[in-house]
Amino acid sequence: MTGGKNTQGAFQPDSDIHISYEDQQKINKFAKQNAQMDDFKEELKIKQNDLKNLEDACDEMALMDDDVKVAYRIGDLFVNQDLEKTQKCLEEAKEKKLEEIAELESKCADLKTIMTDLKVSLYAKFGSHINLENEED
Repeated sequence: MTGGKNTQGAFQPDSDIHISYEDQQKINKFAKQNAQMDDFKEELKIKQNDLKNLEDACDEMALMDDDVKVAYRIGDLFVNQDLEKTQKCLEEAKEKKLEEIAELESKCADLKTIMTDLKVSLYAKFGSHINLENEED
């Protein structure tokens, strides 16, 4: 696990500290949780960007005339629908995106709790001989 960009779970081999099987399992679990956290954070950024785009579209819709037909994308095709229906569709899409974001944030919080517990245990045993911090932090 040493060398490379991320040093999560990197252990200094020159130490006299014994790494038990249980310790290695904790290090591996931490690395797996950390990778999953990175995936969740990336997905969260994408969903937050999608939400911003939906909000921007809602703002643009508010400036349109009531009798205008709007091309609304459903899957791979566009349908022309009235402004009120389009605004309703956008609001529903925003609500769904907010739910997805809340679910991801909850998953991140759960992972953070697990990772914090693992950090406490591993730092208690290995001290400065192990690095479980992201380079981004």
